[in-house]
Amino acid sequence: MNKNAWQGVLYGAVLGLMVATPAQADRLKPYIMGNPPPPGMSTLDIENLVELQLMSQGFDVAGHYTPYPSARVVVITNRELKTAAARARNGGFGAGEHVAITRVNGKVQVSYVNPAYMGVAYGLGQLPGVTAKLKKALGDQFAFGSKDGISAKDLGPGEYHYMMGMPYFNDVDTLAHYTSYAAGVATVEHNLAIHAGGTVKVYEIHIPGKQETVFGVGINKGAHPHSDAKNTDQKIMSVIDYSPNRATAFLPYEMMVEGRTAIALPARYRIAVFFPDTRMIGTHGFTNIMSAPGAILDSLTDVARPNPADVASAP
Repeated sequence: MNKNAWQGVLYGAVLGLMVATPAQADRLKPYIMGNPPPPGMSTLDIENLVELQLMSQGFDVAGHYTPYPSARVVVITNRELKTAAARARNGGFGAGEHVAITRVNGKVQVSYVNPAYMGVAYGLGQLPGVTAKLKKALGDQFAFGSKDGISAKDLGPGEYHYMMGMPYFNDVDTLAHYTSYAAGVATVEHNLAIHAGGTVKVYEIHIPGKQETVFGVGINKGAHPHSDAKNTDQKIMSVIDYSPNRATAFLPYEMMVEGRTAIALPARYRIAVFFPDTRMIGTHGFTNIMSAPGAILDSLTDVARPNPADVASAP
């Protein structure tokens, strides 16, 4: 759906805002706050320390980037993540675990996506091994990103959507078709190298045993008429990531070459599932980034766009 998709559900949101239910033991939250780094370290030194701690637990660093000056994101993977991704429909979207280093009011937060939350949402299971290794590497002070969390039952593919009319996990956006899987991967690699759509390449992970490669894509400039000032990573996060505990590990976005097709999660799903308590209206509401889903789709479509010789008809 286009950039006005948020408007299509606004009326229903105003009439029927979801009522929070009491927290339950099985409720999951999107992010985990790790241990603070030693005081006085530079961001680069903290990143080096974080990566060494992660590698000591068997993780591979797939990539990293700076979405805005106060933040750094490191993406990692390991055998458990890639094996789980290979088993699940569209599971490659979860093959990379995001770790963030964010300076907030003079202090540094080291946080990461909750593997159990992402795993359930993306159909990979709760990923207990990944969770245990991240806890050893970075610590686990508390989970955050949602006041009451979401039950595992309500979070999975085909279950979670922000409200009526919003997409589910498997309602992927089709970006392009290619003559072959190899042509698709090469196309995306080339377009990211030239920063098509105002993007930057963060990582690339190949899913074992499948014709499936997932790319992490930062949007630092954006493109197209409705890529206004609120559609870059920095501007979107300045609206929705305002709580004291920052959700920087939400970034970057993913797109995937799967066989001869490039796909991406709808931004309306991807944003909502990792910011589940965000209201539709208000200063930090989704209506303040109404153009973002369309602009994100435009940038990812630019990244996926093939040369004419590599275009395949839709299956």
